[in-house]
Amino acid sequence: MDRYTILVVEDDREILDGIAIFLRNQGYDTVKAENGLEGLRALEENTVHLAIVDIMMPVMDGISMTMKLRERYDIPVIFLSAKSEEIDKVTGLNIGADDYVTKPFAPMELLARVNSQLRRYARYMTRREEVVKNDHIYTEGGLELNTDTVQVTVDGEPVKLTPLEFKILTLLIRNPGRVFPADEIYERVWNEKPVGTETIMVHIRNLREKIEVNPRDPKYIKVVWGIGYKLEKQKR
Repeated sequence: MDRYTILVVEDDREILDGIAIFLRNQGYDTVKAENGLEGLRALEENTVHLAIVDIMMPVMDGISMTMKLRERYDIPVIFLSAKSEEIDKVTGLNIGADDYVTKPFAPMELLARVNSQLRRYARYMTRREEVVKNDHIYTEGGLELNTDTVQVTVDGEPVKLTPLEFKILTLLIRNPGRVFPADEIYERVWNEKPVGTETIMVHIRNLREKIEVNPRDPKYIKVVWGIGYKLEKQKR
């Protein structure tokens, strides 16, 4: 990300302008608001990566604004307050603030808090993008299943499954460690009431022949006697 935009919400115009100018000199873009209501409106109209929010403001205070903000946004929030009482800090952090700076503060202190929160936010966004990007890929040990490409590999080698085998394996690998009774597997894969467990037994046996090195001593698909089947969680 080339540039971050910081929302500054402060009813004291002198402090508001001072923070905005300082942050712009440090390479950040800024958006200004003079109360919580204006702050929420600014969030809707701009892509904001961090908010600096005064607690005591007219129209809507910083705590009310942050509670509303947290319903839709996960950006870092740094509270500003002229009060140093511990109760204010605890209240602020409990309702969703990430950090707290007491007035008067040194500009470099605020900058250090901003930089720290943005670094953390950047790491969080990177991890979230990786999860979104890979949410169609399931991996346990050397077994990998891709629901987008409908492909399965074992230790890097492609394995050809029938559509029903793929659906059964998808159900199991999405829920590693969970035991599924044969009746439940049938209902969730065939979308109808089960007429017997023999069909599941045959498909599980065929699956093992294709994905297990030794089907008689399976590594992935395990039987829990008297209950059902599970995909064994593999050690990382």
